[in-house]
Amino acid sequence: MGASTSLKVRLPAFVFVLEVVMIALYAIFVTYDDNSNAKLQNNETNPMENSMYRDYPYFADVQVMIFLGFGCLLAFFRFYGFSGMVFNFLTATFAIQWAILVQGFFQFYHDGKIHLGVINLLNAEFACAVVLISFGAVLGKTGPVQLLAMALLEIPIFAVTEWAVLKYIRINDAGGSILIHLFACYFGLGVTFVLYRPSLNKGHPKETTSYDSDILSVMGTLFLWVFWPSFNSALTFKGDDQHRAVLHTFLGLSSSTITAFALSAMFNKRGKLTMADIQNVTLAGGVTVGASVDMMISPVAAYALGIMGCTACFFGYKYLTPFLAQHLRIQDQCGIHNLHGLTGLISSTAGICAILLATEETYGPSMYQIFSHRAPPEGDPKLLELQKLIPGLKPGLGRTAQEQALFQVAAIFSTIAVAGVGGLLTGLVMKLPFMALPSDENCFDDQLFFDVPSDFQVVKAIESFDRTEKAENLNSQV
Repeated sequence: MGASTSLKVRLPAFVFVLEVVMIALYAIFVTYDDNSNAKLQNNETNPMENSMYRDYPYFADVQVMIFLGFGCLLAFFRFYGFSGMVFNFLTATFAIQWAILVQGFFQFYHDGKIHLGVINLLNAEFACAVVLISFGAVLGKTGPVQLLAMALLEIPIFAVTEWAVLKYIRINDAGGSILIHLFACYFGLGVTFVLYRPSLNKGHPKETTSYDSDILSVMGTLFLWVFWPSFNSALTFKGDDQHRAVLHTFLGLSSSTITAFALSAMFNKRGKLTMADIQNVTLAGGVTVGASVDMMISPVAAYALGIMGCTACFFGYKYLTPFLAQHLRIQDQCGIHNLHGLTGLISSTAGICAILLATEETYGPSMYQIFSHRAPPEGDPKLLELQKLIPGLKPGLGRTAQEQALFQVAAIFSTIAVAGVGGLLTGLVMKLPFMALPSDENCFDDQLFFDVPSDFQVVKAIESFDRTEKAENLNSQV
């Protein structure tokens, strides 16, 4: 078994090949954008107007979410802390550099080059978040080579989906509820469906948490919670749109948090709080407000969405996750269908409602900036009138609210379909023998891929002794 999962050849070979490809692609295609090119700076350019100062704070915040938030959150298993954090680190680092290239060809490519600035890094981190959410579905049951392969395949599928939806379907999705959360969720479920392990439906001896691992995981929750307003507002229009995005995200997170505490105590048999609820369900509000986060939905609607998302997420963990595993062969290890799938669907529905209810009376002329596809097309006299009120307003498609709502629905179903199929195909690749797939027995165990310190063995021995003693006591009672 040790030979079949050894990383001695597999991981270095995979990484070095990827790096050779990266060097070639970066050398041929990547250059600086106007804001980072020294040649374009002179005594007429104001350094403080550089996009660095507009985009870097959001990049830094999302960076914390990616490496600390996800990293700590995924370290909740007692014997899988190294793997949860370190595999997150490895996968995220590769996913970002790969996404810079792949997204660059679709969004920042002109004059034969990908023009690189901080905004590229920010977009790449959103693509990375997609991979890390999908990773949650197969946590504990995959190795580093498999995860790199998943990132290698998922990033292009996501980038093409993102490009097609934004260019041809043209939707409003400021917080990424459709393109990030729904895509990541159903891609991950597709992967875990292929990697189904029947024996794990009965549980696994190492599928346990500890006092320390739960504390580390809730630290990840806090990092995500604190910086989620930046995640939802980073790519919105600067000004009042971004302001509303921050307000709505905070209100949604706040209401979902206190609701999670209430539901956890209410449905615990002993009336106590469950750490798994605190680690995951509290974050539901951040997803639920995403699709309408920059719209004039009202503060109370954001608050209500947080409660709705939290409630759906909580009962999803309690009832839906076991059902999916037992009846549909979907072992969703971290419950991404609850935190990102169900809440993403609620958010998308709320976004459609907000689009249908949007009027000039509520938004003023800025409605055609927020809902840019409803702006009058080129040549329409109304466009000239609006451009006097909002200089720089671009021509739109002249869609009605009902038409835009239908395009939102089309984007939801097409995104889910592409993600699901992409996940199934990626799962087949990850299942190939040379991917170092852990055996059922070695799942949720750092020792398979890491040199672990001596106290790790002591902890495992104590855990094994406790399980044996409990079994003997149970047999004696029988």
